[in-house]
Amino acid sequence: QVQLVESGGGLVQAGGSLRLSCAASGRTVSTNAMGWFRQAPGKEREFVGVINWSGGSTYYADSVKGRFTISRDNAKNTVYLQMNSLKLDDTAVYYCVVRGRDGGIGTRPEQYDYWGQGTQVTVSS
Repeated sequence: QVQLVESGGGLVQAGGSLRLSCAASGRTVSTNAMGWFRQAPGKEREFVGVINWSGGSTYYADSVKGRFTISRDNAKNTVYLQMNSLKLDDTAVYYCVVRGRDGGIGTRPEQYDYWGQGTQVTVSS
């Protein structure tokens, strides 16, 4: 089993930046893709981005491309989400995910096996 704990959420003004962290425990996830989803009130859970096991490949939703950056530190079993130029529409609960079943990646929630509890990001005008 893998436990995921996110941190770094909070309140930020539009145009500002935040950096989310997600630490995994229970076993190493260095051979697994890690990623982020988000869910705004009244909306479905939405893919944000994913990074492959080595950190050599990333993929982002069009809505965040060019503003958000995912990175990972396998020595720390941790993934990061750097969010710049934040917009009001980025307000959501952000969830860290790990695909534990294999070394692949995906953009759908059902393709991930482990989820964090979520951290709130609120962007104000």
